[in-house]
Amino acid sequence: MQSEDEAEDEDQEGDDASDNEDVDEFPEIDAVSDSEEESEEEEEDTDDLDEEDTLDENSDADSDLHIFPKFRKVVSDITGQTKVVYPEIEPDYDSDSSTEDDPNRVGNIPMHWYDDLPHLGYDINGKRVLRPAKGDELDRFLQTVEDPNSWTTAFDQNTQMDKPLSAEELDIIRRLQAGENPDAEYDPYEPTIEWFTGKGKEEIMPLSSAPEPKRRWLPSKWEKQKIMKIVRAIRQGRIVGSKPTAADKKQQFYAIWNEPPSNQAPPLPAPKPKLPTNSESYNPPEEYLPTEEERKLWESTDPEDRERDYLPHKYPALRLVPAYDRFIKQRFNRQLDLYLAPRIQRVKLNVDPNSLLPKLPSPNSLRPFPNYKSLQFMHTKARVRCLSISSDGAWVASGDESGVISLWEVNVGREVKRWSLGSKVGAIEWCPRLDVCFFVAGTEEQLHFFIPPNISPVILTMTQSTLAPATLPPATQSSIKWISASGAAEDGPILTIELPSASGLSRQLTWHRKGDYLASVSSSETQGSVWMHQISRRHSQAPFKKIKGAVQMVLFHPTKPHFFVATQRYVRLYNLAEQKLLKTLMPGIKWISSMDVHPSGDHIIVGGYDRKLCWFDLELSEKPYKVLRYHSRAIRSLHFHPTYPLFASSSDDGSIQIFHARVFSDLMTDPLIVPLKILRGHDVQEGLGVLQIKWVIKQPWLVSAGADGSVSLWCS
Repeated sequence: MQSEDEAEDEDQEGDDASDNEDVDEFPEIDAVSDSEEESEEEEEDTDDLDEEDTLDENSDADSDLHIFPKFRKVVSDITGQTKVVYPEIEPDYDSDSSTEDDPNRVGNIPMHWYDDLPHLGYDINGKRVLRPAKGDELDRFLQTVEDPNSWTTAFDQNTQMDKPLSAEELDIIRRLQAGENPDAEYDPYEPTIEWFTGKGKEEIMPLSSAPEPKRRWLPSKWEKQKIMKIVRAIRQGRIVGSKPTAADKKQQFYAIWNEPPSNQAPPLPAPKPKLPTNSESYNPPEEYLPTEEERKLWESTDPEDRERDYLPHKYPALRLVPAYDRFIKQRFNRQLDLYLAPRIQRVKLNVDPNSLLPKLPSPNSLRPFPNYKSLQFMHTKARVRCLSISSDGAWVASGDESGVISLWEVNVGREVKRWSLGSKVGAIEWCPRLDVCFFVAGTEEQLHFFIPPNISPVILTMTQSTLAPATLPPATQSSIKWISASGAAEDGPILTIELPSASGLSRQLTWHRKGDYLASVSSSETQGSVWMHQISRRHSQAPFKKIKGAVQMVLFHPTKPHFFVATQRYVRLYNLAEQKLLKTLMPGIKWISSMDVHPSGDHIIVGGYDRKLCWFDLELSEKPYKVLRYHSRAIRSLHFHPTYPLFASSSDDGSIQIFHARVFSDLMTDPLIVPLKILRGHDVQEGLGVLQIKWVIKQPWLVSAGADGSVSLWCS
């Protein structure tokens, strides 16, 4: 009786506590169950009182936390054991919506099925849920104006009514619109929980602290013994590998269009044969049948030029059609089409060929330049090796291999004077000074100075005082002798320089721009092939004691104290004032034949016997800026015009090519090189063509000397 009263009291107290608590708290699981033995049921009253005190204390502690609902212990009517009873859940509006009763129980189906019906579905009892009354658009608008909370509702498809949204749902919608996390209690910056760091949480790695054994990095002795055993067996022939299968000598045939699949793009389909047309019918219409003239024309035309490889023919019946006479040929052509057809599709660039060519100005806009032969002077005995034009542009001196030097006028081509030296003339060069008038001719081991006739007395006097002064300068120790002529200057050379023996023929002469220094290049390949002669001091010296390669040509820089030396494959630039090498140009020519410097001094052109013409920009690089290959045979001579933007090249093919060469003062602009004209007028004899060319100083005219013994003047 006492236990029943106590249970009733506890039940009453539990009900009072459950009514008073705002938030229920879930209790800990009690280990006591209805299946325990009866001995545990008969406990003393003191123990029950202690348990009541403990429960009261627990209830006070739980009431502070407000987490779990309160429970009470009662004695089961069935088992007679004590059990824990929790209060029933009373659903409120704020509780989970899943406990609410949905009036419409049609489930998750498309609601438009009920658009034409007066009801929306069925409730839990199977009765129809009628569609609520709807007003027109004006009533709906007035409702939104009168009700300030109308914007916080959402339309429910099941009930066809607007349901209000709670504050939590509105907050979730706002967070989704702002791109935030829907959970208001989510903290993206919460402190990291260190699970494996800190005192007592460290993981001891590795599992074993034993040192690594030597077998980890030392080769195994037992594996070595096994490998050596296998090697000995292979050497003794006890282990024989599989023999390679003999290749089948029979020719293998396969379909080239049926290749196995691969990672590459699939092959193109085989080209389809052309379908027959009306003209190939055994009974074609009359308009397809050829006339007699068309038949004769088809038979007289070559097979590759025929429009069709057959002639239409008409048969009265199909049984009268003979066997196809071109069957084998047609099958063979079909096999060729399949074999030669492309099996891989390649992307082709549609590039206009004209767009790849540089856009050059028209030659007519670059006039004047020489384009026709105006005069011709002949050396009847031998080929003309050299020529030179005076500094005023009025005289031309030319020399041939028989030793004859002819002086003639540029304007009319009249021969004024002729000298005979008795030996081959290799080079001629006029002095660039305007106050004197003479030229130098180079022969075998000698240099001869000539004064032309019919010059003004002032210039004649100045020239004689320069070449044969009354008081000679003191003699210097040199192997070269300066000999003045004793007779009249008009009949022979006024001055002769005797070069060392075995020097050979002088093949080039070049003057310094001031006209006091003369450089000569002999045909001998010794170190003394290059000499510099000073006219005022009558002194000669060899500038190079040792030089690599045979010297082909030398040139003075037009504005600086620099000296160009062209060997067989290189062009070296020396500074005469500092006596050092500045630069070595590498034209890539097998054998250099000619060279010339632009009047500005910043560009140089080099020609070779391998038909190359190289343009160098001295400020840019040691390799050619542009390489031109327009001649079909060896290049013999090159020359820049001193005043016009022109240069010319001559070759053994008998042609002279004129180029427009404009050099800009802006260093960022490349030189403009435009081919203008090809002049042909010299005959090729014994493999030699035009041997030397020179520009007339004040006119866009060109003088050329050829192996046919002619000297031609080309005018614009």
